Amino acid sequence: QVVGGKVKKPGKRGRKPAKIDLKAKLERSRQSARECRARKKLRYQYLEELVSSRERAICALREELEMYKQWCMAMDQGKIPSEIKALLTGEEQGKAQQNSTKLAKAVKTEANSSNP
Repeated sequence: QVVGGKVKKPGKRGRKPAKIDLKAKLERSRQSARECRARKKLRYQYLEELVSSRERAICALREELEMYKQWCMAMDQGKIPSEIKALLTGEEQGKAQQNSTKLAKAVKTEANSSNP
């Protein structure tokens, strides 16, 4: 067959498969299988750790929810739980501390700007 002045041989295109040593091919296959199993093992370990961390988080959130339910039941009975009182007093102290910090910064800035 002549195409564009060149003689073309009939048959398959591309590379011809090289003669591969059967033992080498089997060894490569075994190595690939070992690597695949190792990747699979790592993936499962990662997923197990992820599941256990999520389960711990769920337990912690359930405990927190139960605590809030108990607080609500106590407040429905007219009692203020000591934890809420502590939060409120801590919040008030935090606001007072923030205000004093802001005042100290303002005084410091004023002193720095008035000194040449």
